[in-house]
Amino acid sequence: MSTKAKHELDLTGSAGGLRSEPGGRAQRPAGGARRAQGPPSVGLPDEVRDRLADEVIDELLAGARTEEEIVGPGGVLAQLTKRLVERAMSAELTEHLGYEPHQEPPGGTGNTRNGSTAKTLATEHGPVRIETPRDRKGSFEPQIIRKGQRRFEGFDDKILALYSRGLSTRDIEAHLAEIYGVKVGRDLISRVTDAVMDDVREWQQRPLDDVYPVVFLDALVLKIREGGTVQRRACYLALGVTVEGEREVLGMWFQESEGAKFWMQVLSDLKQRGVSDILLCCVDGLKGFPEAIEAIYPNTVVQTCVVHLIRHSLKYVPRREKEQVARDLKPIYTAADADAAKVALEAFDEKWGTRFPVITQAWLNAWEYVTPFLAFPPELRRVVYTTNAIEALNRQLRKAIKTKGHFPNEEAARKLIYLAITNAVPAWTRTRNWTTALLAFKIHFGDRLPE
Repeated sequence: MSTKAKHELDLTGSAGGLRSEPGGRAQRPAGGARRAQGPPSVGLPDEVRDRLADEVIDELLAGARTEEEIVGPGGVLAQLTKRLVERAMSAELTEHLGYEPHQEPPGGTGNTRNGSTAKTLATEHGPVRIETPRDRKGSFEPQIIRKGQRRFEGFDDKILALYSRGLSTRDIEAHLAEIYGVKVGRDLISRVTDAVMDDVREWQQRPLDDVYPVVFLDALVLKIREGGTVQRRACYLALGVTVEGEREVLGMWFQESEGAKFWMQVLSDLKQRGVSDILLCCVDGLKGFPEAIEAIYPNTVVQTCVVHLIRHSLKYVPRREKEQVARDLKPIYTAADADAAKVALEAFDEKWGTRFPVITQAWLNAWEYVTPFLAFPPELRRVVYTTNAIEALNRQLRKAIKTKGHFPNEEAARKLIYLAITNAVPAWTRTRNWTTALLAFKIHFGDRLPE
């Protein structure tokens, strides 16, 4: 397979556009089985392919044997696109005028056909030159290819998909020219990506659910140019788990640095958007974080990340002893309940307290907010004892932003992070063993969890 054809197949799942699941995972039928091999589909959607007889497929492919001849610029699919678009626009004009081609207008007068205008469309199969029909009065407005439209349906999605993976406008321009043979200027790419800002604002202001059983809060640090210098800015993220067990990014907020005071503003925004209750809130060990949460949601159980506390503890331990210290810490966070955990901490202190008193003190300082998960059964503990869920999202986002160095402004950062979120979401939307965890939530929180 040629490099060009490989890129073509990587970017598209059909002639109509991108794969329906972002993140690079090809979708298969239920059960993970591959489709049975049949007549070549030349990239057409299933519902279209099923309406085409084998004879029609054979006729379309007559003389075309290589992938380049089928899906490359000027190939079978490009020619098929041209013919179908022109045929559809001709049918639209017939409906607009009210009479068939080569017939007289009703009554002998009125609007008539008036030739055509050529224009070139950018498509996933390369540039396609089409003839757009005209009417004498200029009142015809084609719908399949609108006036002024220069890119075929789905082409903008390809630009956004490349942008969401961290490619610069320069890289996108070169990629489209190399793979599709289409010259797309950087100003056009910027206009396509800028149009996403309307979606970002709508997404950020959308109403949310009344109750979230679990919400994870964390922040990313970005570099944004401001006032002629590059500044570090914190991007605050909230990840909620719905009653159905689906993970959902609730929003993003920007501030100069991460602090508990601004987290109060984030939580206030969630409340204004309809979140009346959060059962469990999972956070890292930021000072003042639990108090900020309780100020807005006084009934919420705050759970600080056990993994963060373990990492903090081990940074004081020499490498040769880290494994043993980590092993001796385990009975604390795997205890049956908080009382048993306290006994395990005392045992740890007897063994290591003289050499590493800072570790015992760190656990004691965090005790009120690090042990709430011990009141839950094992199925629920696995959901809430760590902020790994939102850190997994952050890893996906960092893949997109690491090539940037810094952003020219905050709006550019919002745009890319939003696209990266929509691109990353399908990989981790469902919480494992949620049915069992939901039962534990219902038993523990009662009527606070909606039916």
